[in-house]
Amino acid sequence: MAYVLGFGEIGRTQIAIVGGKGANLGELSRIDGVEVPDGFCVTTDAFARTVAGVSSLDDRLDELSRLEPGDRSAISVLSAQLRRTVEELVVPMEVAEAILAAHARLGIDGAYAVRSSATAEDLPTASFAGQQDTFLNVIGSAAILEQVRRCWGSLFTERAVTYRLRNGFDQKKIQMGVVVQRMVYARAAGILMTADPVTSDRTVVSIDAGFGLGEALVSGLVNADVYQVRDDHITGKTIATKKVVVESVPTGGTQVSEIARERRNEPVLSDTEVLRLAQLGRRIEAHFGSPQDIEWCADGDDFRIVQSRPITTLFPIPVAADGENHVYVSVGHQQMMTDAMKPLGISVWQLTSNAPMRDAGGRLFVDVTAMVSSPAKGAALAAGLGKSDPLMGDALRTVLDRGDFVRQVPEEDSGAPAAPFGTAPAPIETDPAIVTELIAASETSLAAMKRDIGDLSGAALLDFIRSDIQEELRRVLFAPRGLQVIMAAMEATEWLNERLREWLGEKNAADALTQSIPGNVTSEMGLALLDVADVIRPHPEVVAYLERIEDDDFLVGLADYPGGDEARAVIEDFLETYGMRCTGEIDITRPRWSESPATLVPTILGNIKNFGPGAGSRCFEEGLRDAEQKAQQILRRLRALPDGEGKAVETERMIERVRIFSGYREYPKYGMVSRYFVYKQALICEAERLVRSGVLRESDDIFSLRFDELHEVVRTHRADQDLVDARKDAFRFYESLAAPRVLTSDGEALTGAYRREDLPTGALPGLAVSAGTIEGRARVIADIAQADLESGDILVTAYTDPSWTPLFVGIAGLVTEVGGLMTHGAVIAREYGLPAVVGVEHATELIRDGQRIRVNGTDGFVEILSQP
Repeated sequence: MAYVLGFGEIGRTQIAIVGGKGANLGELSRIDGVEVPDGFCVTTDAFARTVAGVSSLDDRLDELSRLEPGDRSAISVLSAQLRRTVEELVVPMEVAEAILAAHARLGIDGAYAVRSSATAEDLPTASFAGQQDTFLNVIGSAAILEQVRRCWGSLFTERAVTYRLRNGFDQKKIQMGVVVQRMVYARAAGILMTADPVTSDRTVVSIDAGFGLGEALVSGLVNADVYQVRDDHITGKTIATKKVVVESVPTGGTQVSEIARERRNEPVLSDTEVLRLAQLGRRIEAHFGSPQDIEWCADGDDFRIVQSRPITTLFPIPVAADGENHVYVSVGHQQMMTDAMKPLGISVWQLTSNAPMRDAGGRLFVDVTAMVSSPAKGAALAAGLGKSDPLMGDALRTVLDRGDFVRQVPEEDSGAPAAPFGTAPAPIETDPAIVTELIAASETSLAAMKRDIGDLSGAALLDFIRSDIQEELRRVLFAPRGLQVIMAAMEATEWLNERLREWLGEKNAADALTQSIPGNVTSEMGLALLDVADVIRPHPEVVAYLERIEDDDFLVGLADYPGGDEARAVIEDFLETYGMRCTGEIDITRPRWSESPATLVPTILGNIKNFGPGAGSRCFEEGLRDAEQKAQQILRRLRALPDGEGKAVETERMIERVRIFSGYREYPKYGMVSRYFVYKQALICEAERLVRSGVLRESDDIFSLRFDELHEVVRTHRADQDLVDARKDAFRFYESLAAPRVLTSDGEALTGAYRREDLPTGALPGLAVSAGTIEGRARVIADIAQADLESGDILVTAYTDPSWTPLFVGIAGLVTEVGGLMTHGAVIAREYGLPAVVGVEHATELIRDGQRIRVNGTDGFVEILSQP
């Protein structure tokens, strides 16, 4: 058992032995042309030997693992106890002797940096940067041992414990190595990143530099000089005013000193040094095979590298084999599902879609390169996307305005359709029978599929599902008449908004006219859950039972209470119609309401509390009355205008058209997720067979396989469990990433900006999607299952898909970070008459739960009025 290893004995694969920082330093020391100050690592075996047999550690670690990341007070107490326990341990003699012998070989009179190196540190998916401790300019054997022990204790700093809890690391499995490295008396030091930390552009090297030791930059004592390099050219340079420097003290430790006034605005690095450093960074990046976050210091004319770790905040880039530049737009921002998806969900969606989709970071993107290679078609695409999502449109225009990112070709050679979203459908007559026929055809097709899938298993089941998706589901989902209906409703809405603004000065007039439209399966779902509340409300013992349930088996327990049978029946009836829905429902792997009915209970209880009997029908009737009154008011005003009768007749025709066709907008997705749920149930049964036969460990493992991979597992009865485990780890990492609206093949992530000058001071800009202005209490909610809303509250969340509809009946307004004019939240908000603003960047961070806010759904902004 080795308690100490020299850098020359260590490589990147030895994280379990020396921790992430130590493994990377050992690997760095092997790269030609990279100077690494000499040193050694105290191994994790030394840590394990020191803490062995300390029973109080295990007990406290068990207690720690049960805490939530947000329980700061409990984490603070426990982490302090653990750290104190470790720091007070006596280092075993054999461990101390190994450390002191390695120290003597390097020179006992020298000064050293002693740095923690945890096994969950500097990893490809979690940097843990700054979570544990570093001690600089340590002199003497006794001081080395003392700081090694303090590094061990820093495994349990409050910030490190919280970071591990948030990132799903097992507290008991994390071990600590320690790096002991010759001290460099640096004239300058800093951070080099081989990708732009702001835009994620992989073609840019970004260098932060300050005088003296790097501690001044890390601790935020000084502003750094910032240099940017692309293709061996300095493209940006910001020279900061640097007032202080951190320096070594001859007797050990460091001190903060003032910089002479005449030197404060001097550049830390010359242009030649900047370019040399950038080249060094690229060499290190090439060796590790991924963008790197590198700590460097300048010792005379030489650069020394004291750390390199993967940059863990970059969004991955879709794979493209042609070596050309590519531009991608986010599918999730258009589908109201920006969360990471699992491989099976991604591949099933790719089978379903007609668009050229690529995946990266657990998200899907459409490759629009061919379209933007034509200036005219690219401009039309940006305009079209900008109409529904101004931020996406602006982000795409940012790329197009550069002019040289995508190679331009003649219009006829661009390979893209003339219309940015395909061929525009032919006009259609205003006939409600068309919608009835489309829905009936979808239901007939679904029933036939349920019959035909029957008891299929094995490869035959996978073959059937693939065929059904690519032939029948696509046929129903992309039916030309269905597209005609949807486009007719959108065009009628646009016509009403434009004409009535021109003729009457009415903004977004169609919003009020589309309340309580018939046949909207999603808004009907929200009203149906009010009917569920009506059945349960008269039974207080059932209500009390629902208030304390903790799992999804609660339906069985309802039989123990008066009225429980009726409650179970009405919930099961609701699930029979809507149980295939859930948050993020385009991902087939997500748990459906039928699988997790407890998700709905908070909303049912909220409806019982906030509404009286008959609220569902009353809500619909009130919306219908408001829409009819608004229509009559508009028609009266039009008839009073010159040529008013003609304008009124044309407007009345468009009102009829929008009310007949708008409800169908939500149905194709309902039909698709209904089909997805049938597929999922069949695939889970197949997965359970694979578990019973020992092919898979658990049925959910299939979610970490793409559809083709699952087909092969079913066919061969062989599975790569290492691949499944790696996919699960990758998914946990992807969950921490924010998906960009637009992404380039250089890795640049663009979110876009609102170019507006009409906002009140301090207002948060967004897209107006449902007219009206409302003030109320903001409820910032991330999970529908945790919703606790009262009448008059304003829902603030990242995005809403159809599963959020039951909440809409009880709120006064809506604010989301993602959305467009025709996305779910906008459509339902208009139907329920809720003022709504979508596309408000970082709304869930800028608006705090409980604050009073004003939502202007007519002009598209949100104002924060008071503190919570």
